Amino acid sequence: MNLEKYMLPCLSKTLFGIECLGCGFQRAFLLVLKGNFTAAFEMYPAIYSTLLFLGFAGIHFFYSNKNYTKWVLFLAVVNGFFMIGGYYYKHF
Repeated sequence: MNLEKYMLPCLSKTLFGIECLGCGFQRAFLLVLKGNFTAAFEMYPAIYSTLLFLGFAGIHFFYSNKNYTKWVLFLAVVNGFFMIGGYYYKHF
C-alpha cells in the first residue's frame, strides 16, 4: 500500500514556501516503519527524539496515576533542540 498519497501537506510550506520545524516527519516516520533508520535520520534528524517524546507523552496521558510530567517536559525541551538543530542541519 502506498501511504505517501495520504500524507498531509505542510501548511507553512504550501502558503509561504518556507519549511517548518516539523517538515519531513511523516516521510521519516514511514522510513522508520520500513526499516531505513539512517535514511529516516537524514530526512528528519529529530525523528527519534520526537518518537521518544510522543511515547512518553502517550504514557503520561494513558497512565495519569503516575507522574511523568518531569520526563515529558524534559523530553519536550530536548526534542525542541533536536528540531532546531535538524532544521539548521538541513538548510545551512
